[in-house]
Amino acid sequence: MRRLLRLFKIARIFAKYRLDTFFDHINLRWYARLLLMLMVWRYFIPVGSRSQGERLRLALEELGPIFIKFGQMLSTRRDLLSDDLALELKKLQDNVPPFAGDYAQRLIEKALDAPVDEVFAEFNAEPMASASVAQVHEALLYNGEEVVVKVIRPGIDKTIRKDVALLYTLAHLVETLWTEGRRLRPVEVVADYETTIFDELDLRKEAANCSQIRRNFENSPILYVPEIFWDLTRQNVLVMERIHGIPVADVDQLNAQNTDMKKLAEQGVEIFFTQVFRDSFFHADMHPGNIFVSRENPSSPQYIAVDFGIVGSLSTEDQSYLARNFLAFFKRDYRMVAQLHIDSGWVPEDTDVQAFETSIRSVCEPIFEKPLKDISFGLVLMGLFQTARRFNMEVQPQLVLLQKTLLNIEGLGRQLYPDLDLWQTAQPFLERWMKERMGPKAVYRSMKQQAPDWLDKMPHLPQMAYEALHQLKNLDDNRRRDMLALAVAREEVKQQQSSKSRWFGVVALLAAAAFAMDQPMDMLEQLPAIGWLLGGVGAVLLLRR
Repeated sequence: MRRLLRLFKIARIFAKYRLDTFFDHINLRWYARLLLMLMVWRYFIPVGSRSQGERLRLALEELGPIFIKFGQMLSTRRDLLSDDLALELKKLQDNVPPFAGDYAQRLIEKALDAPVDEVFAEFNAEPMASASVAQVHEALLYNGEEVVVKVIRPGIDKTIRKDVALLYTLAHLVETLWTEGRRLRPVEVVADYETTIFDELDLRKEAANCSQIRRNFENSPILYVPEIFWDLTRQNVLVMERIHGIPVADVDQLNAQNTDMKKLAEQGVEIFFTQVFRDSFFHADMHPGNIFVSRENPSSPQYIAVDFGIVGSLSTEDQSYLARNFLAFFKRDYRMVAQLHIDSGWVPEDTDVQAFETSIRSVCEPIFEKPLKDISFGLVLMGLFQTARRFNMEVQPQLVLLQKTLLNIEGLGRQLYPDLDLWQTAQPFLERWMKERMGPKAVYRSMKQQAPDWLDKMPHLPQMAYEALHQLKNLDDNRRRDMLALAVAREEVKQQQSSKSRWFGVVALLAAAAFAMDQPMDMLEQLPAIGWLLGGVGAVLLLRR
Protein backbone atom coordinates (compact mmCIF):
# COMPACT_ATOMS: atom_id res chain seq x y z
CA MET A 1 0.00 0.00 0.00
CA ARG A 2 2.84 2.41 0.85
CA ARG A 3 4.43 1.72 -2.54
CA LEU A 4 1.10 2.37 -4.25
CA LEU A 5 0.74 5.67 -2.39
CA ARG A 6 4.29 6.60 -3.38
CA LEU A 7 3.51 5.79 -7.02
CA PHE A 8 0.38 7.93 -6.77
CA LYS A 9 2.48 10.85 -5.50
CA ILE A 10 4.95 10.36 -8.36
CA ALA A 11 2.05 10.35 -10.86
CA ARG A 12 0.65 13.56 -9.32
CA ILE A 13 4.02 15.35 -9.57
CA PHE A 14 4.50 13.91 -13.08
CA ALA A 15 1.21 15.58 -14.07
CA LYS A 16 1.88 18.82 -12.17
CA TYR A 17 5.13 19.49 -14.03
CA ARG A 18 3.88 18.03 -17.34
CA LEU A 19 6.76 15.58 -17.61
CA ASP A 20 4.71 13.74 -20.26
CA THR A 21 6.06 16.28 -22.76
CA PHE A 22 9.44 14.50 -22.55
CA PHE A 23 7.87 11.65 -24.53
CA ASP A 24 6.13 13.67 -27.26
CA HIS A 25 8.96 13.41 -29.76
CA ILE A 26 10.42 10.00 -29.04
CA ASN A 27 9.60 6.69 -30.65
CA LEU A 28 7.30 4.98 -28.13
CA ARG A 29 5.64 1.63 -28.66
CA TRP A 30 2.00 1.87 -29.78
CA TYR A 31 0.51 0.97 -26.40
CA ALA A 32 2.72 3.54 -24.65
CA ARG A 33 1.63 6.16 -27.18
CA LEU A 34 -2.01 5.26 -26.48
CA LEU A 35 -1.41 5.52 -22.71
CA LEU A 36 0.13 8.95 -23.23
CA MET A 37 -2.93 10.09 -25.17
CA LEU A 38 -5.23 8.93 -22.33
CA MET A 39 -3.46 11.13 -19.72
CA VAL A 40 -6.35 13.58 -19.21
CA TRP A 41 -4.26 16.30 -17.50
CA ARG A 42 -2.51 16.92 -20.83
CA TYR A 43 -5.65 18.73 -21.95
CA PHE A 44 -6.16 21.15 -19.03
CA ILE A 45 -2.78 21.63 -17.24
CA PRO A 46 -0.68 24.15 -19.21
CA VAL A 47 3.03 23.52 -19.78
CA GLY A 48 3.92 27.13 -19.04
CA SER A 49 7.15 28.92 -19.92
CA ARG A 50 9.54 26.67 -18.00
CA SER A 51 11.99 24.52 -19.95
CA GLN A 52 11.89 20.74 -19.77
CA GLY A 53 15.06 20.69 -17.69
CA GLU A 54 13.69 23.15 -15.14
CA ARG A 55 10.42 21.23 -14.81
CA LEU A 56 12.33 17.96 -14.26
CA ARG A 57 14.53 19.61 -11.62
CA LEU A 58 11.53 21.00 -9.72
CA ALA A 59 9.78 17.61 -9.86
CA LEU A 60 12.81 15.80 -8.43
CA GLU A 61 13.13 18.39 -5.65
CA GLU A 62 9.49 17.84 -4.72
CA LEU A 63 9.87 14.05 -4.77
CA GLY A 64 12.46 14.24 -2.02
CA PRO A 65 16.11 13.68 -1.12
CA ILE A 66 16.66 10.30 -2.76
CA PHE A 67 15.35 11.54 -6.11
CA ILE A 68 17.41 14.72 -5.71
CA LYS A 69 20.59 12.68 -5.25
CA PHE A 70 19.60 10.53 -8.23
CA GLY A 71 19.19 13.68 -10.33
CA GLN A 72 22.57 14.94 -9.14
CA MET A 73 24.19 11.66 -10.16
CA LEU A 74 22.32 11.66 -13.47
CA SER A 75 23.62 15.17 -14.22
CA THR A 76 27.12 13.66 -14.49
CA ARG A 77 26.01 11.27 -17.25
CA ARG A 78 26.52 13.79 -20.04
CA ASP A 79 26.74 10.86 -22.45
CA LEU A 80 23.02 10.20 -21.83
CA LEU A 81 21.55 13.70 -21.46
CA SER A 82 21.16 16.83 -23.52
CA ASP A 83 23.12 19.90 -22.38
CA ASP A 84 19.90 21.61 -21.19
CA LEU A 85 18.97 18.70 -18.93
CA ALA A 86 22.48 18.14 -17.60
CA LEU A 87 23.01 21.82 -16.72
CA GLU A 88 19.59 22.10 -15.08
CA LEU A 89 20.07 18.94 -12.99
CA LYS A 90 23.41 20.30 -11.75
CA LYS A 91 21.38 23.01 -9.98
CA LEU A 92 19.64 20.47 -7.76
CA GLN A 93 20.08 21.55 -4.15
CA ASP A 94 20.35 18.90 -1.45
CA ASN A 95 18.65 21.09 1.16
CA VAL A 96 16.85 18.81 3.58
CA PRO A 97 15.39 19.91 6.92
CA PRO A 98 17.54 18.63 9.81
CA PHE A 99 16.25 16.05 12.26
CA ALA A 100 16.10 16.86 15.97
CA GLY A 101 19.45 17.53 17.64
CA ASP A 102 18.58 15.53 20.77
CA TYR A 103 17.78 12.53 18.56
CA ALA A 104 21.16 12.95 16.81
CA GLN A 105 22.81 13.06 20.24
CA ARG A 106 21.15 9.77 21.25
CA LEU A 107 22.31 8.14 18.00
CA ILE A 108 25.88 9.31 18.65
CA GLU A 109 25.82 8.06 22.25
CA LYS A 110 24.50 4.67 21.16
CA ALA A 111 27.16 4.34 18.45
CA LEU A 112 30.04 5.38 20.77
CA ASP A 113 28.57 3.55 23.78
CA ALA A 114 29.20 6.59 25.97
CA PRO A 115 27.43 9.82 26.93
CA VAL A 116 28.26 12.80 24.73
CA ASP A 117 29.58 14.70 27.79
CA GLU A 118 32.22 12.01 28.35
CA VAL A 119 33.43 12.06 24.73
CA PHE A 120 33.27 15.80 23.97
CA ALA A 121 34.05 18.82 26.10
CA GLU A 122 31.41 20.66 24.06
CA PHE A 123 28.73 19.40 21.68
CA ASN A 124 26.35 21.62 19.74
CA ALA A 125 23.02 19.87 19.25
CA GLU A 126 22.10 22.44 16.58
CA PRO A 127 23.34 20.99 13.25
CA MET A 128 25.81 22.99 11.14
CA ALA A 129 24.49 21.46 7.91
CA SER A 130 21.96 18.90 6.83
CA ALA A 131 21.76 16.72 3.72
CA SER A 132 19.68 13.80 2.50
CA VAL A 133 21.87 11.08 4.02
CA ALA A 134 23.49 12.73 7.07
CA GLN A 135 23.85 15.90 9.08
CA VAL A 136 26.84 17.53 10.79
CA HIS A 137 27.34 18.92 14.30
CA GLU A 138 30.25 20.88 15.70
CA ALA A 139 32.03 19.70 18.84
CA LEU A 140 35.18 20.19 20.91
CA LEU A 141 37.41 17.41 22.25
CA TYR A 142 38.84 17.54 25.75
CA ASN A 143 42.33 18.13 24.30
CA GLY A 144 41.04 21.38 22.77
CA GLU A 145 40.75 20.18 19.14
CA GLU A 146 37.74 21.37 17.16
CA VAL A 147 35.91 18.56 15.35
CA VAL A 148 32.77 17.94 13.34
CA VAL A 149 30.52 14.97 14.01
CA LYS A 150 28.67 13.50 11.04
CA VAL A 151 25.70 11.24 11.83
CA ILE A 152 23.56 9.21 9.43
CA ARG A 153 19.92 10.25 9.21
CA PRO A 154 17.74 7.69 11.09
CA GLY A 155 15.64 5.35 8.94
CA ILE A 156 17.24 6.63 5.73
CA ASP A 157 18.23 3.11 4.62
CA LYS A 158 14.57 2.01 4.50
CA THR A 159 13.61 5.15 2.56
CA ILE A 160 16.45 4.56 0.13
CA ARG A 161 15.48 0.92 -0.43
CA LYS A 162 11.86 1.87 -1.20
CA ASP A 163 12.78 4.70 -3.55
CA VAL A 164 15.50 2.67 -5.30
CA ALA A 165 12.93 -0.12 -5.84
CA LEU A 166 10.66 2.49 -7.48
CA LEU A 167 13.54 3.74 -9.62
CA TYR A 168 14.15 0.18 -10.82
CA THR A 169 10.46 -0.08 -11.70
CA LEU A 170 10.62 3.17 -13.67
CA ALA A 171 13.85 2.04 -15.39
CA HIS A 172 12.24 -1.23 -16.50
CA LEU A 173 9.23 0.72 -17.79
CA VAL A 174 11.54 2.96 -19.85
CA GLU A 175 13.19 -0.13 -21.35
CA THR A 176 9.80 -1.69 -22.11
CA LEU A 177 7.86 1.30 -23.42
CA TRP A 178 10.58 3.13 -25.34
CA THR A 179 12.19 1.50 -28.35
CA GLU A 180 15.49 3.31 -27.63
CA GLY A 181 15.26 2.59 -23.89
CA ARG A 182 17.69 -0.32 -23.82
CA ARG A 183 20.43 1.69 -25.51
CA LEU A 184 20.41 4.18 -22.60
CA ARG A 185 20.72 1.32 -20.08
CA PRO A 186 18.42 2.85 -17.42
CA VAL A 187 18.61 -0.24 -15.18
CA GLU A 188 22.40 -0.02 -15.21
CA VAL A 189 22.23 3.68 -14.30
CA VAL A 190 19.99 2.91 -11.31
CA ALA A 191 22.33 0.08 -10.26
CA ASP A 192 25.30 2.51 -10.27
CA TYR A 193 23.27 4.93 -8.16
CA GLU A 194 22.26 2.18 -5.73
CA THR A 195 25.91 1.19 -5.18
CA THR A 196 26.98 4.80 -4.66
CA ILE A 197 24.26 5.79 -2.23
CA PHE A 198 24.53 2.65 -0.08
CA ASP A 199 28.29 3.17 0.14
CA GLU A 200 27.52 6.62 1.59
CA LEU A 201 25.59 4.98 4.42
CA ASP A 202 28.79 3.42 5.82
CA LEU A 203 30.83 6.33 7.17
CA ARG A 204 33.80 4.04 7.81
CA LYS A 205 34.27 3.85 4.03
CA GLU A 206 34.26 7.63 3.77
CA ALA A 207 36.74 7.84 6.66
CA ALA A 208 39.05 5.31 4.97
CA ASN A 209 38.90 7.26 1.70
CA CYS A 210 39.69 10.49 3.54
CA SER A 211 42.66 8.91 5.36
CA GLN A 212 44.07 7.55 2.08
CA ILE A 213 43.92 10.90 0.28
CA ARG A 214 45.32 12.66 3.37
CA ARG A 215 48.27 10.26 3.30
CA ASN A 216 48.75 10.82 -0.46
CA PHE A 217 48.95 14.61 0.06
CA GLU A 218 50.73 14.69 3.40
CA ASN A 219 52.64 17.98 3.77
CA SER A 220 51.38 19.10 0.35
CA PRO A 221 51.31 22.90 -0.17
CA ILE A 222 48.37 22.66 -2.59
CA LEU A 223 45.85 20.38 -0.79
CA TYR A 224 44.95 19.83 2.84
CA VAL A 225 42.75 16.92 3.96
CA PRO A 226 41.40 16.92 7.54
CA GLU A 227 42.32 14.23 10.06
CA ILE A 228 39.96 11.37 10.93
CA PHE A 229 39.53 10.36 14.59
CA TRP A 230 39.24 6.63 14.13
CA ASP A 231 38.57 5.81 17.78
CA LEU A 232 35.36 7.90 17.55
CA THR A 233 34.25 6.69 14.10
CA ARG A 234 31.59 4.04 13.55
CA GLN A 235 29.35 2.89 10.69
CA ASN A 236 26.83 5.69 11.31
CA VAL A 237 29.06 8.27 13.06
CA LEU A 238 32.21 9.98 11.77
CA VAL A 239 34.37 12.42 13.75
CA MET A 240 36.93 14.48 11.86
CA GLU A 241 39.00 17.62 12.28
CA ARG A 242 37.07 20.83 11.73
CA ILE A 243 38.47 23.04 9.00
CA HIS A 244 38.12 26.81 8.53
CA GLY A 245 38.29 28.12 5.00
CA ILE A 246 36.54 30.13 2.33
CA PRO A 247 34.03 28.21 0.16
CA VAL A 248 35.66 27.94 -3.26
CA ALA A 249 32.53 29.29 -4.97
CA ASP A 250 32.72 32.53 -2.92
CA VAL A 251 34.79 34.39 -5.51
CA ASP A 252 34.12 37.79 -3.92
CA GLN A 253 35.64 36.73 -0.59
CA LEU A 254 38.61 35.13 -2.36
CA ASN A 255 39.24 38.34 -4.30
CA ALA A 256 38.86 40.38 -1.12
CA GLN A 257 41.89 38.67 0.39
CA ASN A 258 43.86 39.06 -2.89
CA THR A 259 43.98 35.35 -3.69
CA ASP A 260 46.08 34.48 -6.74
CA MET A 261 43.14 33.15 -8.81
CA LYS A 262 45.27 31.96 -11.75
CA LYS A 263 47.46 29.90 -9.46
CA LEU A 264 44.43 28.59 -7.57
CA ALA A 265 42.77 27.43 -10.80
CA GLU A 266 45.95 25.77 -12.09
CA GLN A 267 46.54 24.03 -8.75
CA GLY A 268 43.03 22.56 -8.93
CA VAL A 269 43.94 20.96 -12.26
CA GLU A 270 47.27 19.75 -10.84
CA ILE A 271 45.50 18.14 -7.86
CA PHE A 272 43.13 16.31 -10.18
CA PHE A 273 45.83 14.92 -12.47
CA THR A 274 48.02 14.01 -9.50
CA GLN A 275 45.18 12.02 -7.94
CA VAL A 276 44.31 10.30 -11.21
CA PHE A 277 47.76 9.48 -12.59
CA ARG A 278 50.14 9.46 -9.63
CA ASP A 279 47.84 7.95 -6.99
CA SER A 280 45.09 6.30 -9.06
CA PHE A 281 42.72 7.34 -6.26
CA PHE A 282 40.70 10.49 -6.81
CA HIS A 283 38.02 12.46 -4.98
CA ALA A 284 35.05 11.94 -7.29
CA ASP A 285 32.65 14.40 -5.64
CA MET A 286 34.59 17.64 -6.07
CA HIS A 287 31.65 20.00 -6.41
CA PRO A 288 32.02 23.51 -4.88
CA GLY A 289 30.21 22.53 -1.68
CA ASN A 290 33.02 20.11 -0.79
CA ILE A 291 35.97 22.41 -1.60
CA PHE A 292 37.35 25.27 0.50
CA VAL A 293 40.39 27.54 0.26
CA SER A 294 42.69 28.20 3.19
CA ARG A 295 42.80 31.78 4.46
CA GLU A 296 46.55 31.53 4.95
CA ASN A 297 49.01 32.69 2.29
CA PRO A 298 46.61 33.95 -0.47
CA SER A 299 49.56 34.40 -2.87
CA SER A 300 50.13 30.62 -2.79
CA PRO A 301 46.65 29.33 -1.96
CA GLN A 302 45.90 25.86 -0.61
CA TYR A 303 42.73 23.85 -1.20
CA ILE A 304 40.90 22.04 1.61
CA ALA A 305 38.72 19.06 0.62
CA VAL A 306 35.92 17.38 2.61
CA ASP A 307 33.28 14.68 2.05
CA PHE A 308 35.00 11.64 0.57
CA GLY A 309 31.96 9.40 0.23
CA ILE A 310 32.59 8.92 -3.50
CA VAL A 311 36.07 8.15 -4.84
CA GLY A 312 37.32 6.72 -8.12
CA SER A 313 40.25 4.58 -9.12
CA LEU A 314 41.87 3.60 -12.42
CA SER A 315 43.89 0.52 -13.26
CA THR A 316 47.45 1.00 -14.51
CA GLU A 317 46.24 0.08 -18.01
CA ASP A 318 43.39 2.60 -17.89
CA GLN A 319 45.78 5.31 -16.69
CA SER A 320 48.15 4.63 -19.58
CA TYR A 321 45.45 4.44 -22.24
CA LEU A 322 43.77 7.60 -20.94
CA ALA A 323 47.01 9.63 -20.91
CA ARG A 324 47.90 8.42 -24.40
CA ASN A 325 44.36 9.23 -25.58
CA PHE A 326 44.66 12.82 -24.40
CA LEU A 327 48.11 13.24 -25.96
CA ALA A 328 47.00 11.64 -29.25
CA PHE A 329 43.86 13.76 -29.32
CA PHE A 330 45.73 17.04 -29.01
CA LYS A 331 48.09 15.88 -31.78
CA ARG A 332 44.96 15.10 -33.85
CA ASP A 333 46.14 11.52 -34.26
CA TYR A 334 42.65 10.05 -34.50
CA ARG A 335 43.88 6.66 -35.74
CA MET A 336 45.84 6.33 -32.49
CA VAL A 337 42.78 7.36 -30.43
CA ALA A 338 40.69 4.70 -32.20
CA GLN A 339 43.37 2.03 -31.81
CA LEU A 340 43.82 2.84 -28.11
CA HIS A 341 40.10 2.36 -27.49
CA ILE A 342 40.31 -1.07 -29.13
CA ASP A 343 43.57 -2.07 -27.42
CA SER A 344 42.18 -1.10 -24.01
CA GLY A 345 39.11 -3.29 -24.48
CA TRP A 346 36.78 -0.28 -24.22
CA VAL A 347 35.30 -1.23 -27.61
CA PRO A 348 35.16 -4.73 -29.19
CA GLU A 349 38.39 -5.91 -30.81
CA ASP A 350 36.60 -6.58 -34.12
CA THR A 351 35.68 -2.87 -34.46
CA ASP A 352 36.45 -1.36 -37.86
CA VAL A 353 39.36 0.96 -36.99
CA GLN A 354 38.91 3.12 -40.08
CA ALA A 355 35.20 3.68 -39.50
CA PHE A 356 35.83 4.38 -35.81
CA GLU A 357 38.60 6.84 -36.70
CA THR A 358 36.28 8.66 -39.12
CA SER A 359 33.59 9.00 -36.43
CA ILE A 360 36.10 10.32 -33.87
CA ARG A 361 37.41 12.86 -36.41
CA SER A 362 33.88 14.13 -37.09
CA VAL A 363 33.36 14.73 -33.37
CA CYS A 364 36.78 16.14 -32.52
CA GLU A 365 37.64 18.38 -35.46
CA PRO A 366 34.97 21.02 -34.63
CA ILE A 367 36.46 21.28 -31.15
CA PHE A 368 39.76 22.45 -32.60
CA GLU A 369 38.02 25.41 -34.20
CA LYS A 370 38.11 26.97 -30.71
CA PRO A 371 41.20 28.48 -29.08
CA LEU A 372 43.14 25.77 -27.26
CA LYS A 373 42.48 27.38 -23.87
CA ASP A 374 38.72 27.05 -24.47
CA ILE A 375 38.82 23.32 -25.23
CA SER A 376 37.13 21.32 -22.50
CA PHE A 377 38.80 18.06 -21.46
CA GLY A 378 35.50 16.88 -20.01
CA LEU A 379 33.60 17.55 -23.23
CA VAL A 380 36.38 15.89 -25.24
CA LEU A 381 36.08 12.80 -23.08
CA MET A 382 32.29 12.92 -23.34
CA GLY A 383 32.47 13.22 -27.13
CA LEU A 384 34.85 10.27 -27.36
CA PHE A 385 32.64 8.12 -25.13
CA GLN A 386 29.47 9.06 -27.04
CA THR A 387 31.16 8.10 -30.30
CA ALA A 388 32.50 4.88 -28.80
CA ARG A 389 29.03 3.98 -27.52
CA ARG A 390 27.87 3.82 -31.16
CA PHE A 391 30.56 1.18 -31.62
CA ASN A 392 29.24 -0.89 -28.68
CA MET A 393 31.53 0.54 -26.04
CA GLU A 394 30.66 -0.95 -22.66
CA VAL A 395 29.98 1.56 -19.88
CA GLN A 396 33.15 1.96 -17.80
CA PRO A 397 32.03 3.07 -14.30
CA GLN A 398 35.51 4.34 -13.40
CA LEU A 399 35.60 6.47 -16.57
CA VAL A 400 32.14 7.90 -15.88
CA LEU A 401 33.34 9.02 -12.43
CA LEU A 402 36.47 10.46 -14.04
CA GLN A 403 34.44 12.39 -16.60
CA LYS A 404 32.16 13.76 -13.87
CA THR A 405 35.13 14.88 -11.76
CA LEU A 406 36.89 16.42 -14.76
CA LEU A 407 33.79 18.43 -15.65
CA ASN A 408 33.56 19.65 -12.03
CA ILE A 409 37.24 20.64 -11.99
CA GLU A 410 36.99 22.45 -15.32
CA GLY A 411 33.88 24.32 -14.30
CA LEU A 412 35.45 25.30 -11.01
CA GLY A 413 38.77 26.32 -12.60
CA ARG A 414 37.16 28.53 -15.22
CA GLN A 415 34.86 30.06 -12.62
CA LEU A 416 37.95 31.09 -10.64
CA TYR A 417 40.02 32.11 -13.67
CA PRO A 418 38.12 32.32 -17.00
CA ASP A 419 41.33 32.33 -19.07
CA LEU A 420 42.55 29.02 -17.63
CA ASP A 421 44.38 27.06 -20.34
CA LEU A 422 43.72 23.53 -19.21
CA TRP A 423 45.91 21.98 -21.89
CA GLN A 424 48.92 24.13 -21.03
CA THR A 425 48.54 23.02 -17.41
CA ALA A 426 47.91 19.34 -18.13
CA GLN A 427 50.22 18.59 -21.08
CA PRO A 428 53.54 18.83 -19.18
CA PHE A 429 52.10 16.70 -16.40
CA LEU A 430 50.91 13.98 -18.80
CA GLU A 431 54.12 13.95 -20.81
CA ARG A 432 56.22 13.80 -17.64
CA TRP A 433 54.05 10.99 -16.26
CA MET A 434 54.37 8.98 -19.48
CA LYS A 435 58.14 9.47 -19.48
CA GLU A 436 58.45 8.41 -15.84
CA ARG A 437 56.23 5.41 -16.40
CA MET A 438 58.08 4.09 -19.45
CA GLY A 439 61.63 5.37 -18.96
CA PRO A 440 64.66 3.86 -17.18
CA LYS A 441 63.51 5.26 -13.85
CA ALA A 442 60.27 3.31 -14.17
CA VAL A 443 62.18 0.08 -14.90
CA TYR A 444 64.46 0.71 -11.90
CA ARG A 445 61.46 1.51 -9.69
CA SER A 446 59.68 -1.67 -10.80
CA MET A 447 62.80 -3.76 -10.10
CA LYS A 448 63.18 -2.09 -6.71
CA GLN A 449 59.55 -2.85 -5.83
CA GLN A 450 59.87 -6.48 -6.89
CA ALA A 451 63.32 -7.05 -5.38
CA PRO A 452 61.99 -8.18 -1.95
CA ASP A 453 59.76 -10.72 -3.66
CA TRP A 454 62.68 -11.97 -5.76
CA LEU A 455 64.93 -12.22 -2.68
CA ASP A 456 62.21 -14.10 -0.83
CA LYS A 457 61.96 -16.63 -3.66
CA MET A 458 65.72 -16.91 -4.29
CA PRO A 459 66.38 -19.74 -1.73
CA HIS A 460 63.57 -21.76 -3.29
CA LEU A 461 64.83 -21.44 -6.86
CA PRO A 462 66.85 -24.76 -6.89
CA GLN A 463 63.85 -26.71 -5.63
CA MET A 464 61.54 -24.88 -8.05
CA ALA A 465 63.98 -25.59 -10.91
CA TYR A 466 64.19 -29.27 -9.93
CA GLU A 467 60.39 -29.56 -9.75
CA ALA A 468 60.04 -27.82 -13.11
CA LEU A 469 62.62 -30.16 -14.72
CA HIS A 470 60.96 -33.15 -13.08
CA GLN A 471 57.58 -32.07 -14.44
CA LEU A 472 59.17 -31.52 -17.85
CA LYS A 473 60.74 -35.02 -17.69
CA ASN A 474 57.40 -36.52 -16.71
CA LEU A 475 55.81 -34.56 -19.51
CA ASP A 476 58.43 -35.86 -21.96
CA ASP A 477 57.98 -39.44 -20.65
CA ASN A 478 54.25 -39.16 -21.00
CA ARG A 479 54.67 -37.68 -24.47
CA ARG A 480 57.02 -40.52 -25.49
CA ARG A 481 54.55 -43.10 -24.14
CA ASP A 482 51.74 -41.39 -26.02
CA MET A 483 53.81 -41.34 -29.23
CA LEU A 484 54.74 -45.00 -28.79
CA ALA A 485 51.12 -45.96 -28.18
CA LEU A 486 50.14 -43.95 -31.26
CA ALA A 487 52.82 -45.70 -33.34
CA VAL A 488 51.66 -49.13 -32.11
CA ALA A 489 48.08 -48.24 -32.92
CA ARG A 490 49.09 -47.06 -36.38
CA GLU A 491 51.05 -50.28 -36.96
CA GLU A 492 48.05 -52.36 -35.90
CA VAL A 493 45.82 -50.43 -38.28
CA LYS A 494 48.45 -50.89 -41.02
CA GLN A 495 48.63 -54.64 -40.37
CA GLN A 496 44.85 -54.91 -40.46
CA GLN A 497 44.77 -52.99 -43.74
CA SER A 498 47.60 -55.19 -45.13
CA SER A 499 45.74 -58.36 -44.13
CA LYS A 500 42.60 -57.11 -45.79
CA SER A 501 44.61 -56.21 -48.92
CA ARG A 502 46.03 -59.75 -49.13
CA TRP A 503 42.59 -61.29 -48.82
CA PHE A 504 41.31 -59.00 -51.58
CA GLY A 505 44.34 -59.98 -53.69
CA VAL A 506 43.61 -63.69 -53.26
CA VAL A 507 39.97 -63.14 -54.18
CA ALA A 508 40.99 -61.13 -57.27
CA LEU A 509 43.45 -63.85 -58.42
CA LEU A 510 40.85 -66.57 -57.91
CA ALA A 511 38.39 -64.56 -59.95
CA ALA A 512 41.00 -64.09 -62.70
CA ALA A 513 41.73 -67.85 -62.60
CA ALA A 514 38.04 -68.56 -62.98
CA PHE A 515 37.93 -66.46 -66.12
CA ALA A 516 41.05 -68.23 -67.44
CA MET A 517 39.65 -71.70 -66.75
CA ASP A 518 36.70 -70.93 -69.00
CA GLN A 519 39.08 -70.44 -71.98
CA PRO A 520 41.00 -73.12 -74.01
CA MET A 521 44.75 -73.23 -73.20
CA ASP A 522 45.69 -71.95 -76.66
CA MET A 523 43.26 -69.03 -76.42
CA LEU A 524 44.60 -67.37 -73.18
CA GLU A 525 45.67 -64.33 -75.18
CA GLN A 526 41.96 -63.73 -75.76
CA LEU A 527 41.27 -63.68 -72.00
CA PRO A 528 38.70 -60.93 -71.35
CA ALA A 529 40.06 -57.60 -70.11
CA ILE A 530 38.28 -58.04 -66.80
CA GLY A 531 40.24 -61.22 -66.20
CA TRP A 532 43.60 -59.52 -66.80
CA LEU A 533 42.53 -56.60 -64.64
CA LEU A 534 41.55 -58.85 -61.73
CA GLY A 535 44.78 -60.73 -62.03
CA GLY A 536 46.87 -57.55 -61.99
CA VAL A 537 45.01 -56.09 -58.98
CA GLY A 538 45.35 -59.38 -57.10
CA ALA A 539 49.09 -59.51 -57.74
CA VAL A 540 49.59 -55.90 -56.57
CA LEU A 541 47.57 -56.46 -53.38
CA LEU A 542 49.50 -59.64 -52.52
CA LEU A 543 52.88 -57.98 -53.10
CA ARG A 544 51.92 -54.81 -51.05
CA ARG A 545 53.40 -54.62 -47.56
